[in-house]
Amino acid sequence: MNVRSLGLALLITLIWGVNFVVIKWSVAGASPLLVAALRFLLAAVPAVLFVPRPDIAPRLLWGYGLAVGVVQFGLLYLAIQLGMSAGMGSLLMQTQAFFTALLAARFFGEKVMPWQAAGMTLAFGGMALIGLAAGHDVPFFPLLLTLTAALGWAVSNLIVKASPGANSFGLVVWSALIPPLPLALLAGLTDGWGSVAHTLTHSDLKFWAAVLFMGLGNTVLGFGVWSSLIQKHGASRVAPLSLLVPVFGMLASALVFQEGFPAGKVLGAALIAAGLVLHVFGGRWWRQKPAV
Repeated sequence: MNVRSLGLALLITLIWGVNFVVIKWSVAGASPLLVAALRFLLAAVPAVLFVPRPDIAPRLLWGYGLAVGVVQFGLLYLAIQLGMSAGMGSLLMQTQAFFTALLAARFFGEKVMPWQAAGMTLAFGGMALIGLAAGHDVPFFPLLLTLTAALGWAVSNLIVKASPGANSFGLVVWSALIPPLPLALLAGLTDGWGSVAHTLTHSDLKFWAAVLFMGLGNTVLGFGVWSSLIQKHGASRVAPLSLLVPVFGMLASALVFQEGFPAGKVLGAALIAAGLVLHVFGGRWWRQKPAV
């Protein structure tokens, strides 16, 4: 990758990492499901007027929209409002890589390679350590919600795999039309329609700036640039850089919210990070022949 492309990739991972802090800001005084609905509404409109609809079966488009919008981000926003820190949320969401590998093995017959199994073992050990801290620094229910959100992300990855040839950017934009209505309905049913109306009519510029950042900056701009980089340089060169997202997320959370990292939490995070690195890069090391 040239300097310009590397700089763009780093910028997008920074945006995606900081986004977890923005989420925590936005859900502090509003329904997290409503915030997620607004995020996807801004990601879809007016972009659908300029982006061609992806060549994909309607059931797959709806499945992708519900998996990403309702499960992945709906539950993530809810988990963060209920106490999941921005930093740990950014890290735990990366477990989607392991869920994706396991689901692909189950439904597509893909083999789980030895280095992937080793990476999963390390990461799940890290999650167990973090789970032991549940109720103290990491609340248990938000932890479960975050992991379920990561599972939703993995499901969306499998839908992409089942849709060869579909324009990925078009898929993101057009599928963003699907989550706003169910998320808004769930927000009204759980938080009350009065709360929904108050958020829409009394929120300050800081709130709307956060929603704008999540809808346009994080989703449309972020995914658009990332997709173009993958098309230009290949997934093998670009995708591993996403491991920097939790690095930026944890640093931003520490700076903005003074998020603490006690020993157990640090060890659990280190094991998850090591498992992710092994999962992504282990194939290269595993196949490398010793020098003669």
